[in-house]
Amino acid sequence: MIIRKLFEFENAHIVRFCSSKRCKSSIHGHSYKVEVLLESRYLDNAGMVYDFGLLKTYIRQIIDSFDHAITLFNQDDQSYLQEMKKYSQRWIALPVNVSAENFCRVFFILIDALLKQTKMVNGEQGVNLQSIIVHETRTGYAQAFKDDAYSDILPKISLDDIEFSPAIKAEWNDIDFYNKLKNSHIFTNPKEI
Repeated sequence: MIIRKLFEFENAHIVRFCSSKRCKSSIHGHSYKVEVLLESRYLDNAGMVYDFGLLKTYIRQIIDSFDHAITLFNQDDQSYLQEMKKYSQRWIALPVNVSAENFCRVFFILIDALLKQTKMVNGEQGVNLQSIIVHETRTGYAQAFKDDAYSDILPKISLDDIEFSPAIKAEWNDIDFYNKLKNSHIFTNPKEI
């Protein structure tokens, strides 16, 4: 069985090396929609794959980190990166070019790590991240699965290579959240939300 939860965020970027002249040479933004699809063959104590309310905690925090931010390709021109970080409090630096496809892969890796490190306390079993869909426009989206996120033929994405600005970290429930995620900390779902 598959469940999906839709999230939204506003974000600016440049997609270097793409065919569209405007996209590769000018900062521009999108009203993104992200669908998180979870799957399991089992249902929890309430008859659910995973309580939608639980998706509003750490998973929402991950996606909200990209809201009203600029996302940067860390291999871009260094002077450009320095200026963007200087004039924008909310920024994320990624080890891959900032496309909808790579957003899918980044979100998959972040959320997959979180789910694997989450102690579930309401009878959830076998809950896996099935895929991530990122709608960049009203008519265009990308979808990534586990094989895409951890591909041997696509540029590697590691948690260690994703950087969140201090302003983003300051808004998290726990400023040390990302270090805990990178260091295999076990997160326990709340019994009640």
